[in-house]
Amino acid sequence: MAAPKICVVFNPASGRKSEDPETEALIARIRADERMELRALDDPGALDRVVEKALKDGFETIVAAGGDGTIAGVTSGLLGHDVTLGMLPMGTFNFMARSLGIPQDFDAALDVILDGDTGTMTVGTVNDRVFVNNSSLGAYAAVLDVREGTYRRWGRSRLAAYWSVIVAMLTIYRPLRMKITVDGESWRVRSPMAFVASSAYQLEQYAFEGADAVREGNLALILAPDSNRLQLLWRAIKILIGGIHRGEDYTLHTGREILIETRRGNRLVARDGERESMPGPYRFSVVPDAIRVKVPKPHQRGDTQ
Repeated sequence: MAAPKICVVFNPASGRKSEDPETEALIARIRADERMELRALDDPGALDRVVEKALKDGFETIVAAGGDGTIAGVTSGLLGHDVTLGMLPMGTFNFMARSLGIPQDFDAALDVILDGDTGTMTVGTVNDRVFVNNSSLGAYAAVLDVREGTYRRWGRSRLAAYWSVIVAMLTIYRPLRMKITVDGESWRVRSPMAFVASSAYQLEQYAFEGADAVREGNLALILAPDSNRLQLLWRAIKILIGGIHRGEDYTLHTGREILIETRRGNRLVARDGERESMPGPYRFSVVPDAIRVKVPKPHQRGDTQ
């Protein structure tokens, strides 16, 4: 029997739990297919180690089975290696998979991995750490802290994610004083949040401008105006309902290289729904066509909404 060529790295801590009936059926299908090998994470912190081991074992395709944070973590480990990335969207929002047209249905997504086309994917980096949709400093990173507590209490869902935004905006307000440099041009600003997007799809989902610039190979830097808690909450609600407006609610800057300097040495940095403490300054870059990725054939494409 030939050795499996596809390694599926499954993160049970993502939105869809392993005891979910659809997830159980997916796991059974993977284990029954001699082309694939399933490697589940006992600890989300072990992701880098599991990906490194899969590379050493010579798999041709390594699949991220989880949410956008899991996809970003697997992608980070694959950069510079002659392997292909696959995605099984099992998170709360699944922006990256949706942007590529990968179906949200597990069986259909697995069919893409087994029999889809191969394309390339552009990613962003912050201090050499990969993000596939966005990375940010300030308010959104604080929201993620609140979100984890909400998830533990109520479970993972979009409703829980939105509720955590409301709670965080009402209880957390720490404006940042930043020196920002975009493609060599610098200025100073005070803002509750600096949000850097590498995904045109996600910008369009929330009615932000900048998607065309991202498609041309740039990053989009979104800065919220300095405001009080209630104003910040109202802008967060406008994002959720699609009523956000450039100028009134945010400023936009685009470029290939973004440097953010703050007064404090270490800050909480969000990357695709995950967060970690990171020393500054914060250097954001775009890496075009960074990795090969399995994408749907025209008849395999799912609903991207």
